[in-house]
Amino acid sequence: MVERRKTRTVFLDNIGIGSEYPISIQSMTNTDTRNVEATLEQISKLKKEGCEIIRVAVPDKEAAEGLKYICQKSVLPLVADIHFDYRLALIAAESGASGLRINPGNIGKESAIREVSKKASYFNIPIRIGVNAGSLEKKIMEKYKEANSEAMVESALYNAELLEKYSFKNIKLSLKSSNVTTTIEAYRKIAKLTDYPLHLGVTEAGSRETGIIKSAIGIGSLLSQGIGDTIRVSLTGDPLKEIPIAKKIIETLGIRKRTGVEIISCPTCGRCKIDLELLLSGVEKSLEGIDYPLKIAVMGCPVNGPGEAKEADLGIAGGDGVGLIFKKGMIIDKVDEAKLIDRFREELIKMRRSDDNEND
Repeated sequence: MVERRKTRTVFLDNIGIGSEYPISIQSMTNTDTRNVEATLEQISKLKKEGCEIIRVAVPDKEAAEGLKYICQKSVLPLVADIHFDYRLALIAAESGASGLRINPGNIGKESAIREVSKKASYFNIPIRIGVNAGSLEKKIMEKYKEANSEAMVESALYNAELLEKYSFKNIKLSLKSSNVTTTIEAYRKIAKLTDYPLHLGVTEAGSRETGIIKSAIGIGSLLSQGIGDTIRVSLTGDPLKEIPIAKKIIETLGIRKRTGVEIISCPTCGRCKIDLELLLSGVEKSLEGIDYPLKIAVMGCPVNGPGEAKEADLGIAGGDGVGLIFKKGMIIDKVDEAKLIDRFREELIKMRRSDDNEND
C-alpha cells in the first residue's frame, strides 16, 4: 500500500478526518428529514452496519429546525447537506450540526459564503465544499464548456480560497462526477494542489450493480494511490446497502483489518464437477453469526483449490463425487460430496471452540 497523502485534519465531533486518522465511512439518509423519528431510526441502523458519519438533506426551514432534535439524539456525527439557500446552513449550524456541506454551484453569492463561514467558525464546525460535475458555477461552465476535471478543480480551489479569505480553513473537499474517469482525474489533480482532506465518492453511481462497480473502481483506485480520507459509496435505494460495500473496498485494499468473514471462491471452469453455487450457499449458511476475522475458501475442484487458497483459515473444494477439506493449504480430509458441508461445519465448530478457549 502506498503512503497516504499528507493532509491537515478536520473534526466532526470526535471523528478525525485526514491522513493522521483512519479512513472513515459515510452515508446519507434517504428519509424525509422533517420526519425526525424515521431519520433517527435510519441513522441508528446505519451505525450498526458500520457507518461512521451521516449526512442528511436540509431542503427547507422546517427540516433545518428539525435538526436540533436529530442532532441531540443522533448516534453519529451529522453533516447538514445544503443546496440553494445559504440561510439553511446558518440554521443547521445553530441546531447543532457537526458539519456543513455546501454546493458551490448553487449556494449563491460570495456574501452567502461569508455568512456561512462566520457561522461555522463560531460553532467550530467544518465545511465540506462539495463540487458536483452536474451543478458547476455558470462562469466556470462558460469557460470550460463541459464539466471536466479541470472545471471541477477550479471550482474547488476558488471556493476554498473564498473561505480562506474570511480566515476559515476548517475545510474538506469533494469533487464528484457520475463519470468515473473524470472523478479520478479531478481528485488526482486537487490532491497535488492542496492539503485539505478529501471525501471520495462517485455521484449518481446508479443501481446496485453499476454503482458497486463504479464506486469500487473510482474510490478503490484513488485509495490505492494514497488519496482519500473519508468515503461514501452512493447507491440508489436503501443506504444500509452502501456500508458493506464501502467496508469491503477498504478491507480489500488492506487499509483496515478484516472484522468479519471473508469468502474467496473460484469462478468455476470445465473441471468443476459440483454445483459450486449450492456449495457456496451451504458454506455461507454455516458462517452466519460469525463476526471475528476468518478467511474461508470455496473452490470448484481439487486440482488447484488448496494451493490457490493456501492463506484461507479453512477451505472446501468440490470434486467428482468427493471433495476436500483443507486448512492453510493443507488437506485434512477427503469426504463424499454429500457429506462435504457437514464435515466443513464440524471443522468450523472445532475452530470456534479453539478460539473460545484461547480467549478464556
